[in-house]
Amino acid sequence: MNSILDINFEEVVAHKQSFILFRKPDSDVLYVGWSYKDCNQTFQHLNELNGQSGYVIAPFRADENHPIVLIPIDDFFGCSLPKGIENLPPLKDNAIEQTGVDEEYAQRFEVFVRQLRDKVFDKLVLSRSVERQDVEFNDVAKAFSYAFNRYPHSYVYMLYTPQTGLWVGSTPEIMLQSKGDVIWSTVALAGTQPLLRGGKLPQRWSAKQRKEQEYVAAYIRRQLESMDIKSLEKGPYPTYAGALSHLKTDFYFLKPDEDKIGDLLSLLHPTPAVCGLPKEEAYRFILENEGYDRSYYSGFVGLLDPKEKPDLYVNLRCMNMQDGKLTLYAGGGLLASSELNDEFQETEKKMQTMKGVI
Repeated sequence: MNSILDINFEEVVAHKQSFILFRKPDSDVLYVGWSYKDCNQTFQHLNELNGQSGYVIAPFRADENHPIVLIPIDDFFGCSLPKGIENLPPLKDNAIEQTGVDEEYAQRFEVFVRQLRDKVFDKLVLSRSVERQDVEFNDVAKAFSYAFNRYPHSYVYMLYTPQTGLWVGSTPEIMLQSKGDVIWSTVALAGTQPLLRGGKLPQRWSAKQRKEQEYVAAYIRRQLESMDIKSLEKGPYPTYAGALSHLKTDFYFLKPDEDKIGDLLSLLHPTPAVCGLPKEEAYRFILENEGYDRSYYSGFVGLLDPKEKPDLYVNLRCMNMQDGKLTLYAGGGLLASSELNDEFQETEKKMQTMKGVI
């Protein structure tokens, strides 16, 4: 095998063989993991991950149809940039043309923003999905190769399990990560702008964008404090996210009890960056009013090894292929000041992360 493009992923999936491929941000190393036996563990609650190790994919809401899936890795290795990826033709960074607002999204937006303007919520995240029928498994594998090359600052992954189907994503947001033997970190990520000409980061941010980011940062601050975790903060500052930029605040803290990692994940997920505030009320409102099933979009993926170096990311800028259908996802945070066209175009730009490589 000279390249991942040589793998017949449709055949691998037909045998229900779980696998993962991923590239960490600002790295050129491709990590590959295989599970040769159908022995994935599934859970309904994040605290069941206490003390567990493997590669995890967790949904926005865990239930029987979308369980938390932990993949035991039988074979795992890292390799340099595979032959074939670097030779793919470059993608053009054309400006994304504005499209008309989807009618269903407009209806959902009015329901959500009315609650914000009535001060029922401080923030709500409204997402949507788009389906395509004309894509094959190996097209998705090639899209992973493009994303690997095009988004160097993102966590780029492709995984398959019988429970979840095939997922590909290019996410900018850390859920939980080790920064060494004793330091762990998480981030607050919110507020969105396109990159400036030449791929430069914007330095001017609106009051709405800064307020949205501070909601997320304040939430994470409180959740860490509830577990008596004292943190150091860096930010907010602009950071890359594909062809977009977000405001980011880093939180650094001493490694917590390794047997309580599931409890910590329960406190962090879902963050206001993908849900809203107040968290529990916003979570229920989204489930009842968003109008579709997010599945594993806005959940999280990554290596879970509390004794070593956990490396988990919020599952954004992603797509799923299952039963011959490809589904792309995107969302955005709403405040009382949000405008319909601006928010819809933001979801278009975010969805372009995956549309641009398929």
